[in-house]
Amino acid sequence: MKGGVRGALLGLLLLAASAPAAELQWRLAREEGGVRVYLAEVPGSRYQAYRGVVVLRTDMPTLLALQEDVAASCAWIYACSEQRLLGSEGALSWIYSRYATPWPVTPRDSVLQVATEVGADGSVTRRLTAAPTRLPEQRGYVRVRKLEGIWRLRSLGEGRVEVVYQAHTEPGGSVPSWLANSFVVDAPLQTLKALQALVEGAEQQ
Repeated sequence: MKGGVRGALLGLLLLAASAPAAELQWRLAREEGGVRVYLAEVPGSRYQAYRGVVVLRTDMPTLLALQEDVAASCAWIYACSEQRLLGSEGALSWIYSRYATPWPVTPRDSVLQVATEVGADGSVTRRLTAAPTRLPEQRGYVRVRKLEGIWRLRSLGEGRVEVVYQAHTEPGGSVPSWLANSFVVDAPLQTLKALQALVEGAEQQ
């Protein structure tokens, strides 16, 4: 997959900061297995933004290849139950994702527009924005209508890549506070830990 399809990467779930990152006051909420999770309050929202950071022992081509398999990437994205590419055009891609939720919360789905940017230093940034009307709403799912996020991949050399996964979303419908509070930590932590196990496990084989 190339170009816009590459931008489809990780139809990832519920992402990034609605307010510019510089305006958010990040605090370290959890650190585990090399993954650091930061949270920040977002003005006007009941839901916190999250940022996960990890340095992986891998290279950019390996990491990008794993991310560009849109359907398979659902296996390591937290709470993802299904994901597919809807289409691409240049540096833009659109992906449809479904997410499992604990009973009795209704499962969510989302349509994301993914814009891919390649920096002069070779870093890759994927900007995710909700595009809820691109696909009709599906029976049995609450559509996520407000969402912004980023994935940023930056090579540090010597077989290491820094991965930043930052997100904020308005999940829609009724979400218990306990679920919202656990999700903002578990989503970046479990997603990055699963990706870490995948790429670093492959390196050891």
